[in-house]
Amino acid sequence: MSEVKDLAHAERAQLAVLLHSLTPQQWQAPSLCAGWTVRDVVAHMLSYEELSPVRLARRFARACLRFDRANEIGLADLAGHSPQQLVDLLDRSMRPRGLTTGFGGRIALVDGMVHQQDIRRPLGIPRVIPAQRLVPALDFALVAPPIGARRRIRGLRLVATDLDWTAGSGPEVRGPGEALLMSIAGRHGVTEELEGPGLATLHGRIGG
Repeated sequence: MSEVKDLAHAERAQLAVLLHSLTPQQWQAPSLCAGWTVRDVVAHMLSYEELSPVRLARRFARACLRFDRANEIGLADLAGHSPQQLVDLLDRSMRPRGLTTGFGGRIALVDGMVHQQDIRRPLGIPRVIPAQRLVPALDFALVAPPIGARRRIRGLRLVATDLDWTAGSGPEVRGPGEALLMSIAGRHGVTEELEGPGLATLHGRIGG
């Protein structure tokens, strides 16, 4: 478990380097998360970090146990934070805390990786994600409840062409591991980087 937390720490450290480099205009640019700017994505990621178990329970109670509503509440709670304040909070949160420590830090790893790509892709700032981070992220993304991957990938075989990773059975969908991760997470505009006889099914389930 500590190894996964170390991977999540490394992912957050790379995100911090990226955020420190962004211009004010880039902070306000649209992300891959529908309706959210880059700033919104960062605020969402950090909105759970400083919640005690009691405050976390209260948030989900207010949200009627719905992840999407809990995310909206968290975003509203940090609405007054400037980009610099968000970066400062991230700098204090290199090690996962609270909810993101769940499943041995896998929540922090997957959440940090997907959302970093939500920022990087629209801004045209690519990177190569180390395989030792990407493989466990792919594994957990298949079953992480907030991602809801099961309905997208049911009856399909996913094959990473740049990693030693496969999952599922059925018509094959092949491509880079990062593109598979973002498609598993339901992000639009990524399936064009994939191929295989199962691609039309996956694309249709994602929509857009």
